[in-house]
Amino acid sequence: MLAGGKGERLRPLTDYAPKPMVEVAGAPILVHHLNWLRDNGIKRAVVLTGYMHEVIDDYFAVPRIDGLTVDCIAEDRPLGRGGAFKNGFLQSGCTDGLVIATNGDVITDQPLAPIFDLHRSSGALVTILLAQLISPYGIVGVDDTGRVNSFAEKPPLPYWINAGVYLIDTTVFQRFPAKGDHEASTFPELAEQGRMAGFQSTAFWSSVESPKDLREANDRLEALGRA
Repeated sequence: MLAGGKGERLRPLTDYAPKPMVEVAGAPILVHHLNWLRDNGIKRAVVLTGYMHEVIDDYFAVPRIDGLTVDCIAEDRPLGRGGAFKNGFLQSGCTDGLVIATNGDVITDQPLAPIFDLHRSSGALVTILLAQLISPYGIVGVDDTGRVNSFAEKPPLPYWINAGVYLIDTTVFQRFPAKGDHEASTFPELAEQGRMAGFQSTAFWSSVESPKDLREANDRLEALGRA
């Protein structure tokens, strides 16, 4: 999982720690993410670090999550997201035919099993988790005469966004850039070839990018009893 973000919009919280180590509901974002993976049957996680990597290295120098082995791999220079994933895969010693690759600042309660089911049934090389785009504003309905007939507070929109969770056949990593973004090269190529699938999820999902996201994630985790 990618965990090297600087989190510029979360300063000053990220002045002394990378974004995934910012606390929400009593624990770092990354710990909630790893707990979710563990709860879905994952036994080993490889954390790909960059900015202030020593904070994550030191934190996971002792076991933190029961039932989950956590290894950290730091990049010696910025490689971009695609390059970081490729470097991490090559260094991790993974030999399985399928890897779960994630953004470490994501908090969700989406079960992994149905995503695996879609991946297998579709024959895709990559399956991505999709979250429904929520309007950041209230929506006003207007009829043909200009009369306002409804209000909806921040409703789901008929669009889907990349939720930063991927199932990747390990053969695909050879197509990832050594430096750069896989979403600007490898993923569009696979989509054109019909080798990607998307799992449309309506489960709770948040990518923590701002203080507002942090507050909303905190409230949700507290409501779920995970604080």
